[in-house]
Amino acid sequence: MFTGIVEELGEVVALEHLRDSARLSIRGELVTSDAAHGESIAVNGVCLTVVGNQDSVFSVDVMKESLDRSSLGALKVGSRVNLERAVRADQRLGGHIVQGHVDGTGVLLTREASEHWVEMRISLPTELDRYVVEKGSITVDGVSLTVTTLENGNFGVSLIPTTLNLTTLGFKQPGDPVNLEVDVIAKYVEKLVGAHRLGA
Repeated sequence: MFTGIVEELGEVVALEHLRDSARLSIRGELVTSDAAHGESIAVNGVCLTVVGNQDSVFSVDVMKESLDRSSLGALKVGSRVNLERAVRADQRLGGHIVQGHVDGTGVLLTREASEHWVEMRISLPTELDRYVVEKGSITVDGVSLTVTTLENGNFGVSLIPTTLNLTTLGFKQPGDPVNLEVDVIAKYVEKLVGAHRLGA
């Protein structure tokens, strides 16, 4: 489990495309400081398992399911990525409950700078719309954000300078894809309510 509080910007240093998967090697000095084989690191919001760690570079295997549901397939050598280690039980939950199970991708539609923050509008796939509410939480490329506005087919978020400086959202431009993970609690509520109605 993660919190959506990005720990550092990493860099893709090697990329190997396989028939139905890919292997990424990513430089991240902080997240590799205590990363053992088999541990989890979120890469742009996708929970991946460490299969190698040497000289501040860790390697992960990305299966077809993750490539199909996320924007990881578009990464190249030199791409910057958001990195977060799995949260420990004794840590503060600074963002919200994030599984690292990306539900789909959106596209950055607009980016408008105000004096002290940036407002972004992001497209929202139809199948995810019912899980997103104004003032609720959503994960964008692994970053826990609050939905500020919600319209038909898109939503808005406001980013403070710290988020812009410490994550890939600082240099994302209109047309760029982003990974989206909706609040898992909303999905559980939907299923439980649906089961209750069927049993009533």
